[in-house]
Amino acid sequence: MKPTRSQYKEIYEGLSPPSPSGRNVLWAFCVGGLICTVGQGMVSLFGRLGLDKAEAATAASCSLIFLGVLFTGLRLYEKLALRAGAGTLVPITGFANSISAAAIEFKTEGFVLGTCVKMFTIAGPVLVYGISASVIYGVLYYIGGGAG
Repeated sequence: MKPTRSQYKEIYEGLSPPSPSGRNVLWAFCVGGLICTVGQGMVSLFGRLGLDKAEAATAASCSLIFLGVLFTGLRLYEKLALRAGAGTLVPITGFANSISAAAIEFKTEGFVLGTCVKMFTIAGPVLVYGISASVIYGVLYYIGGGAG
């Protein structure tokens, strides 16, 4: 006999533990903020080492990408993500993790058809829409006289 909608809902709610969403949101905010604070600390450090503001920001971005890939390779990023949830989706480290994790996962399928192809499974749409949006924005900026 097929359960009714209300019976199904009752069974589902009985088997599903409640989600502590308030705590999860706060924890994600704290972890994401900590990652951003580390990045800002790097910008300050590179600035003190003699780089101008743009160069310091670039060096900090490259360092965060490196750390994201390193922690993914050491399986530490996965452990952090299990505890921190969305806090690890800070754009630059989360993006580095998504590419490197897929590359590591599919390396057994070979270099070209495994690593090279599969590492853009998650990142591919982000790149396509990001590049497309920047081209459209650039064209509109140029038409509007902003590039004069």
